[in-house]
Amino acid sequence: MTVGMSLELDRVRLSYTGTPVIDGLSLTVRPGEILVLTGPSGCGKSTVLRALAGLLTPDGGRVLADNAEVTTTSGDRGMVFQDNALLPWRTVRSNIELALRLRGEPRATRRGQAEHWIDELGLAGFGNYLPKSLSGGMRQRVQLARGLAGAPRAVMMDEPFGALDTQTRGAMQRLLIDAWRTHPTTIVFVTHDVDEALALGDRIVVLGRAGQPLRAVLEVSEPRTGQPREELRAEIIAALNHTVAA
Repeated sequence: MTVGMSLELDRVRLSYTGTPVIDGLSLTVRPGEILVLTGPSGCGKSTVLRALAGLLTPDGGRVLADNAEVTTTSGDRGMVFQDNALLPWRTVRSNIELALRLRGEPRATRRGQAEHWIDELGLAGFGNYLPKSLSGGMRQRVQLARGLAGAPRAVMMDEPFGALDTQTRGAMQRLLIDAWRTHPTTIVFVTHDVDEALALGDRIVVLGRAGQPLRAVLEVSEPRTGQPREELRAEIIAALNHTVAA
């Protein structure tokens, strides 16, 4: 069974295309939790994910995974993007098998494991389809399957459901929770949607601007139970409004 890893940002300073977006951010992600990052556009949410994944080197401070400094990418840390990042010339099955190959899974077992993920993520019958033949929701299912198939101990998810309609987004949220419960891992999930944050997160982090990057860290009591959370929702919105006004 996959065991989630701890992640830590220690006084991290980050720039994107030469512009400082995060300055002095310290944050710990607990093993096996779903931590949701939200905040206004341009506050550095996606930049933080890239640093955690090892795709971006900090200008200052340290990024740690299980107390070891992150200096490059690793099969233990996966990434799921909002934009369709599937290889268009590969079938659904082949896209998933690629993640298994990169993980070092023997050729003899890749097909069976890919079929397992195809079934588990509701893709049965679509294994031979190319991405262009799939709906947006189906493509996101393939991305999720590929992201989890390599058995990463942490997955960074950058607004993966942001382009989907409300009904499909809700279905994908439930599918993600089911997959996470079956294959426990640490998830850092970026979203602009407060209700999505409340539906998924153990904790919700509101990021601000570079000069004051951490606006709020909010615990969700009894997460993912579907309970009304109007008070917590109001706290998140207040933190977001304060960030925008600052």
